[in-house]
Amino acid sequence: MPEDHLARYIVEVIDQLDLSKLTRRYSRSGSAAYHPALLLALLVYGYATGTFSSRKLERATHDSVAFRFIAANLHPDHDTLAHFRKTFLVELEDLFVQVLSYA
Repeated sequence: MPEDHLARYIVEVIDQLDLSKLTRRYSRSGSAAYHPALLLALLVYGYATGTFSSRKLERATHDSVAFRFIAANLHPDHDTLAHFRKTFLVELEDLFVQVLSYA
């Protein structure tokens, strides 16, 4: 993937954001969770490329090199993506604005 690819840019921008509002709400019990930066980057890249459905995002982590790069070759299922989006809807709105301001 080229150095100037949008997927690389989104990962770099997400790494610069303060995600403490997301990470504080993660439970310390239960099974291991996907890092919020990974899920956020998948949503941002998905929205930027016209992929909005959590099922299509899940599929893209298997089929698309760019989505695989963002997801670090992990494959969050559609329920995880939909739950993340629903749970953090207010926080995600602010983070999306921050991503756009970087652009």
